[in-house]
Amino acid sequence: MHIAHAPSVTSRVVGLNWQRIGADLDARGCAVTGPLLTAGECAALVGAYDAESGFRSRVVMARHGYGQGEYKYFAYPLPEQVASLRAALYPHLAVVANRWADALGHPSDFPPEHQAFLARCHAAGQTRPTPLLLRYGAGDFNCLHQDLYGDIHFPLQVAFLLSRPGGDFTGGEFVLTEQRPRMQTRPDVVALEQGEGVIFAVNQRPVRGTRGVYRVAMRHGVSRLRSGHRHTLGIIFHDAR
Repeated sequence: MHIAHAPSVTSRVVGLNWQRIGADLDARGCAVTGPLLTAGECAALVGAYDAESGFRSRVVMARHGYGQGEYKYFAYPLPEQVASLRAALYPHLAVVANRWADALGHPSDFPPEHQAFLARCHAAGQTRPTPLLLRYGAGDFNCLHQDLYGDIHFPLQVAFLLSRPGGDFTGGEFVLTEQRPRMQTRPDVVALEQGEGVIFAVNQRPVRGTRGVYRVAMRHGVSRLRSGHRHTLGIIFHDAR
């Protein structure tokens, strides 16, 4: 009997509609990938959370005023699937990053390959890996924040929902806010299905107005869970000090 295997993560990333994703990022500062990880891959990542090895640190959010819940940063070497996602997503997002940098008057010099960008981070003393797994229970939430970690940062990151909304948990929506100059903060709630990723701005993004391009500050978080457990995989492309 022939058993069909899912395409590799790299080939799935290549097959995404990057033209649409780029347009959404320019228009809203975020874009949804559509289903990318299988249910089995999501379950394997969720199951890895309680492992004693493979992580460099564990953070309990309430201890630091970050919210409620917890997360763990992976250690190097990263799990194969996490490393593959990081390497495969980066070149496509570097195109957007360079376009945004040019619009904002910054050097548009993000290299086309992730290893070259990591070498830049490591030369600046940012050597600790930043991909992470997050776990929330009923009543938990994540305050609005930015994941910068050092002077060098990549302007986009990705969060993959590993749990089933309405099945494994209720509530716990992914929230983005946008602060435009001299305007009130605008929120955006991004609905995700299991295995989908949301790509979003880490810090600032360019917006074209009637008087040219201006900077918009972005923050992200997770609303309070009403029930169940929610797990997320975060892919951050720069390393930390």
